[in-house]
Amino acid sequence: MRRSDATNLLRRIVRPLLPGVKRASVPAPGARRWGIGIYAGASPWQLVPVAGARNPVLTSAHVHDVPASLVADPFMLRSEGRWYMFFEVFSRRAHRGQIGLATSKDGLRWRYARIVLAEPFHLSYPYVFEWAGERYMIPETGAAGAVRLYRARRFPDEWQLVGSLLQGEGLVDASIFRVHDAWWMFVETSHPPRHDTLRLFGADRLEGPWREHRCSPIVAGDPRRARPAGRVVVANGRIVRFAQDCERDYGMAVRAFEVEELGVDRYAERPLGPEPVLTGSGVGWNAGGMHHVDAHRRPAGDWIACVDGWAITAVATG
Repeated sequence: MRRSDATNLLRRIVRPLLPGVKRASVPAPGARRWGIGIYAGASPWQLVPVAGARNPVLTSAHVHDVPASLVADPFMLRSEGRWYMFFEVFSRRAHRGQIGLATSKDGLRWRYARIVLAEPFHLSYPYVFEWAGERYMIPETGAAGAVRLYRARRFPDEWQLVGSLLQGEGLVDASIFRVHDAWWMFVETSHPPRHDTLRLFGADRLEGPWREHRCSPIVAGDPRRARPAGRVVVANGRIVRFAQDCERDYGMAVRAFEVEELGVDRYAERPLGPEPVLTGSGVGWNAGGMHHVDAHRRPAGDWIACVDGWAITAVATG
């Protein structure tokens, strides 16, 4: 979640309730309260709350090393029998997002560890992945005017900058995947932010050079399907990307799209059904909306996913 997104959400909700308030350093009554949950299902686009997980499994209240106002944008990796989850922690002290870590033995019960990556600018959307025996992270670093690649110097809690893969304004939520012996990356690029433009880049090597696809932008002027909403799934010969549905507002729902054609000079996709695959439940921790999913196949053949969602906190009276 970009810092401007979090700030704008707070302003839209808090200002009508508290006239004269220009900036809130803590979640105000009536603000969106974000949390992270665990879902499971037969496929990454057929997910429901999983038995055994007390959702939300993580909230800002679990963060003990910085004063936090939200947690969101979770991504997971499994290594040596343990799950590691990386996610945005919005620090009230630093007034920007940082990357937090939590661990789990079973993927259902999680323990917060600490902040593992902080920069002088806002961080979110910590897209972690493995390649050639190394662990990498591409967090959202739009405030730095670049898509930056980090490598784990000591997994999971020490990360070092490898370099910038792309440079420019408005580059957010870069989502990388590898198929056909090549690297591909979706990036939302509207500036100022409208959540309605998705570009596609490709490279032969992870470090680049990265070049824009001939069919890019693949989405233009459509906030229902442009902004990435989590890990691109490549499984059983299928490629599925997830997109935030921001037509009514930011953070409302997640839609799935299957990539049907992908080559150096061609691209085509289709929606996986007319309805969102994730949306607000109407009750509880994710009553208002959901905007992220990271799904992983389990040995039994089903899928487990970390997701996020939000609900409006009650307005205090009396």
